[in-house]
Amino acid sequence: MSHPYLLLWLEAPLQAWGHDSKFGRRESLHFPTRSGVLGLICCARGAGGAQAEWLAQWTGLDMQVMAYVRADGGGRPLPHPPLLRDFHTVGSGYDDRDPWQTLLIPKRQDGGKAVGGGSKLTWRDYLQDMAYAVVLQVPRQLAGEVATALQAPRWDVYLGRKHCVPVEFIYQGCFDAAAQALEAGRRMAAAKRRCLALRVLQGEHDGEVMILNDVPLQFGEQKKYRDRRVTLQRVAYADDTLP
Repeated sequence: MSHPYLLLWLEAPLQAWGHDSKFGRRESLHFPTRSGVLGLICCARGAGGAQAEWLAQWTGLDMQVMAYVRADGGGRPLPHPPLLRDFHTVGSGYDDRDPWQTLLIPKRQDGGKAVGGGSKLTWRDYLQDMAYAVVLQVPRQLAGEVATALQAPRWDVYLGRKHCVPVEFIYQGCFDAAAQALEAGRRMAAAKRRCLALRVLQGEHDGEVMILNDVPLQFGEQKKYRDRRVTLQRVAYADDTLP
């Protein structure tokens, strides 16, 4: 018996889906990553730590993403807000002679002062006003648990970062086939006057093929990932709708 599909609707004023961020730069893809979606589900379950055995049950399962932007009355995409970049200062203005204030200054792992001083400038990218229909194949034995957790999360759930708060219920149903979930997502987008701008399919298809290191093998302090191939298919009329 095949595994069912969940429809997850990810919509917010700001979202951030990092896949290759390092040090002070926190970039974002134009669509949710597999690690980000499974991490969101772990938050809903209230599950911390490595979760290696739980993640192993998702090996080889499908995930498709449809990116939707706002449309006019004729179903054509409206001008889309550009990628937002936030220059964020961490640890500035604190007195290291004050034992309480010094706790807020960034330090090395051994507790010593950071190289170049305690104040750090970071670059953080955000997607603005996007909505995604994520069609996620779920292990049959986990479908009920995941659906329940997404409807009544134990921990707060966010779309990439802690201030990226969803504005719509994430869980939108469980379906026997991907086509059924995709159609439900299309109807939901139409009701919200949004049109399709980008498809992200797992594996190699017609379109732009990318290799992402976003398949989580282990969360927690010692994170581990492996690669997967995805194909980006942009809608012809929407070439300029995403930054």
